Amino acid sequence: MALDLATSELVAAMRSADGKPLHESQPEEVRQGGGMLSQMIGPGPDLHRSTDHSLKTPDGAEFTVRVLVPHGQPDAVILYFHGGGWVTGNIDEWDTLGRQLATRSNCTVAMVNYRKAPEFPYPSPVEDAWLSLVWAHENLVTLAGGPVPLVVAGDSAGGNLAAVVAQRAVSRSGPELALQVLVYPVTDADQTTVSYLDPENQVLLTAEGMAWFWNHYAPESRRGEPEASPLRAVDLRGLPPAVILLAEHDPLRTEGEAYAEALRAADIPVQTHLFEGQSHGFFSMPNLLPGASAGLDYAVQNIRAALESAVPHA
Repeated sequence: MALDLATSELVAAMRSADGKPLHESQPEEVRQGGGMLSQMIGPGPDLHRSTDHSLKTPDGAEFTVRVLVPHGQPDAVILYFHGGGWVTGNIDEWDTLGRQLATRSNCTVAMVNYRKAPEFPYPSPVEDAWLSLVWAHENLVTLAGGPVPLVVAGDSAGGNLAAVVAQRAVSRSGPELALQVLVYPVTDADQTTVSYLDPENQVLLTAEGMAWFWNHYAPESRRGEPEASPLRAVDLRGLPPAVILLAEHDPLRTEGEAYAEALRAADIPVQTHLFEGQSHGFFSMPNLLPGASAGLDYAVQNIRAALESAVPHA
């Protein structure tokens, strides 16, 4: 299916701005552009509470988790890892999405501003993600008023981190998770897949751009590790049910499909949906791309279904 009209117009506008391609830019140049996109997206809905919490890492650094609490009694806590190739993006830029997710799911959403490469390369973002998961589990009552279920979610590189900490929670007998929501996740460092090589998929994220992200995030010698490429994990048994959203025009589509099949082979319940006419990045552009609303509808529907059958944490 052809790229939808709204995305086509956005791509045309971005190209007419004559900015440098991602793979020819420095990280700071790309980071500065995120604020402009946030202004186009606009603010999210009003909430009962929004507070920032500082978490300290074992090496003495700090990062922020933003807690977004909807009106009423939250039914769960969703720990959300934003996208941006482990290099760009922050919780301010994803705030509108987080607010919409909190409001529509009736869950507290904790947005993790994990440290970014190249200043903090792999495995620093993984360790931050794990630290935030343990913190969220230990503070469920504070975050949501009771021992509610815990969900991990994320888009793109954030989907990678969500998948990785879900695996680590099993291997380390860590927090029990009710669900993992993975939005066009990075699951493998293989950049020779069908979707990577398809010219129709070089839209908001290109193969060259994804190579740029990997080059900043992790050396080639470590990209095959399961905590960088979760598709390469030897054993996926025991993981929480998964909801996986994929974009038709996305270099990462093949590896997302492969991860869904690997989970199913390990007898993990999986719900997947391919959003036709959408490119990588659509989910994180609420109020800007109609596909974002459809994606959020699908995610919320499956979160609510999972919570109806989840057993509250003790």
